[in-house]
Amino acid sequence: MITREQIIDNVLKKYEDPELMIDVWTLGLVYDLTVVNDAVNIKLTFTSPLCPFGPAMVEELKSLILKEGAASVAIEITFEPPWQPSEELKEMLGMA
Repeated sequence: MITREQIIDNVLKKYEDPELMIDVWTLGLVYDLTVVNDAVNIKLTFTSPLCPFGPAMVEELKSLILKEGAASVAIEITFEPPWQPSEELKEMLGMA
């Protein structure tokens, strides 16, 4: 039985955005994550709607989550609301 915490700790906190080299969880790119009967549903955004790595990121994340034991993985991409880095993240990125 796969858990939400397992996905966060073993996949999302370890999978780095290819451009920013910070994990997608810390970046706040995951807007929603649910697990029901080993079916994983994620609502995800990118740092930019024009992210060239977007499709590859989705496929890699699906593969990693399936390897963790999920029966299925659905990833919905959204740009509402648009991604905005937190103040802490801005400091990490040298934007503050």
